[in-house]
Amino acid sequence: MATLLLTAAGTALGGPIGGAIGALAGREVDSMVLGGRAVHGPRLKDVSVQTSSYGDALPLHFGTVRSAGTVIWSTELIEQEARSGGGKGQPTVTTYTYSASFAVAVASRPIGSIGRIWADGNLLRGAAGDLKVGGTMRLHTGFGDQDADPLLAQAEAAGHCPAYRGIAYVVFEDLQLSDFGNRIPSLTFEIFADATGCDVAAICQSILPDARCTGLAQTFAGFSIDQGTTGDTIAVIGRAIPISAWLSGETLVLADAMSATTVPPMLPLPAAGEDANAQDLKSGGWSRRREPLPRARQCGLRYYDVARDYQPGLQRGKGRSEQGDLTIIDLPATLAAEHARTLADRASQRLSRPTETLAYRTTTIDPALFSGPVVRTPISAGAWRIDDWEWQKDGVVLQLTMLQDIALPATDASTDAGRHNPAVDAIVTPTQLQAFELPWDGTGNGNVSVVFAAASSSGAGWKGAALFAPVGSGSGDLAPLGTTGRRRATTGITLNALGLASPLLRDLCSTLDVQLAAVDLDLSGATLSAILNGANRALVGEEIVQFAKAAPLGSGRWRLSGLLRGRGGTEWAISSHVAGEPFALLDSPLVSISAEALAGSAGPLLAVGLNDTTPVSAEISCAGATLRPLSPVHGKVALEPDGSVTLSWVRRARGAWAWSDFVDTPLNEEREAWDVVLGDLAAPLARWTCSVPRLSIPAGDLPAPPSSGAQFSIRQIGRASLSPALTIAFPA
Repeated sequence: MATLLLTAAGTALGGPIGGAIGALAGREVDSMVLGGRAVHGPRLKDVSVQTSSYGDALPLHFGTVRSAGTVIWSTELIEQEARSGGGKGQPTVTTYTYSASFAVAVASRPIGSIGRIWADGNLLRGAAGDLKVGGTMRLHTGFGDQDADPLLAQAEAAGHCPAYRGIAYVVFEDLQLSDFGNRIPSLTFEIFADATGCDVAAICQSILPDARCTGLAQTFAGFSIDQGTTGDTIAVIGRAIPISAWLSGETLVLADAMSATTVPPMLPLPAAGEDANAQDLKSGGWSRRREPLPRARQCGLRYYDVARDYQPGLQRGKGRSEQGDLTIIDLPATLAAEHARTLADRASQRLSRPTETLAYRTTTIDPALFSGPVVRTPISAGAWRIDDWEWQKDGVVLQLTMLQDIALPATDASTDAGRHNPAVDAIVTPTQLQAFELPWDGTGNGNVSVVFAAASSSGAGWKGAALFAPVGSGSGDLAPLGTTGRRRATTGITLNALGLASPLLRDLCSTLDVQLAAVDLDLSGATLSAILNGANRALVGEEIVQFAKAAPLGSGRWRLSGLLRGRGGTEWAISSHVAGEPFALLDSPLVSISAEALAGSAGPLLAVGLNDTTPVSAEISCAGATLRPLSPVHGKVALEPDGSVTLSWVRRARGAWAWSDFVDTPLNEEREAWDVVLGDLAAPLARWTCSVPRLSIPAGDLPAPPSSGAQFSIRQIGRASLSPALTIAFPA
């Protein structure tokens, strides 16, 4: 800022020369205020972004970390086209999906395994190893014997694809990209580089294999090195854990400066100097000084928090309470909040205590003196680190700094890691499918059959499924029917057989126990008014029922009561129930499939989901229910004095559930026709047809007096099938 201001002022007063002088002065001011350029080593990052650039360094990972990678190979986007619809009165819908295959390098040293994977912040791979979208994943751990990936080798041709030995990388094949805006997402990986955590000694030994590391037993859950030199890395660690370094012969020794595995050597008594210029030392040969406190009074440690999916966290240590600055230590380590708080407390205590220095002259050089940087002196207690030494004519002057042994109580276990909303890691479970027709509800075109697919699954991680219908007989071809969507239908099976009841009254005696497909699916009760408006409709076997009460029994089991039976003209199925029938809540998400889309189908409905190893099939139950006429009601029979028989009944129309104007509703058929049979339908004694809901049979047209129990069966003749029969006993 001063550079800009003084450059402008100098230019205004003295022209170009004045501007140059102002710029020089401004840079000096900025340098004093802001400091000069610093070189940084590995540091903690708020957002780890996937890259794909030549020259980028691949990181070293230790323990368990979360890190982005570098895309090292990729194909172009692959487009898939699918058509659905196109039946009578229906538009043809063409959908496009995209996938890609690519490889991501994640570490420059071998690793053990990969855990979860996040794509654009959302979970792509769960802890159980399941991908949340379509595609496959292969991991190459980076050991020296790994082979080239088969996909890369095939794409690059023989001899042109390296095995990337020494580099851990992940290959995604045909990864579906619809959830990521049809582009390769930015990935971050949970990397298990080592079976357990890592200690500082292992980190230093990895980057300095010829060094000797002693006492560096401080452990991290994980640590990452992605930039800077070896010295920068050790300096970064040293801000949180003081490290001493010295040469023992030609070997570099690294040790924990705050703890000694052996008793430090004792220096000989100090020697007074003869040089008058050595007045900074007392006559006793030593001079002690207490350095002023730095402006910073407190330390904060930024780290990757284990409890928050490795998101950056900050813990502030307990320092001095007076005015001062906060020093932030960026440590690219994976830590628990309690551990980070302990390190921050120790760093704050070191920072907020004055520094004791000692200038110490000795005339005796003991070889053991240089066996380590930490020594004791006969004139003061504690341990001292040798920071510098200088030959003089009357001895060796050592510059010593006291090492303060900071003993802190254990950090409170209630240390707060911060709030975190983790991504839901729900396993993708297999698809469960039911397919059925329903009586026409009066909406849309009632002249076209409609099949409903109720797709569900046992877990909330289910991502939906693609629907298909076989084409031809034995050809193996499949016709796509679209997708189910990601919302699960509420389906299950019955645990008991539903008893007999009248469709004209509320069934307050029967109860139905149902085992739903998943324990997290639920049912709810409804008022009588809501039921009369169509709430809580369910298909049980081939009967449509409604229920007023739903009581949970645990483990996904429910007991339904307060029933209305035979809804939608399905009263004929009341007596057909057995235990283990399919159950489907019709208020839940269903997929409708027109008859045109199923034209030529020679088999059941098929569904293929993300975790379905084989297609899931479902036979279409209640076949023909859409176009099947409803059975007539209120049948009457009368034996006339002349011996003739008069039959009458009331017709019902498909889809005409609301009788709003009290006028006969059209039958929704091309013509009105009735089939009347006397006796068994399979072997009738006599048969008549008529075009009105009334029939008079002369005595001469009746067969010989039928056996006891003979009955008339009346069925409506529809465009596609006959209705269920209304039976009337033959008059006595």
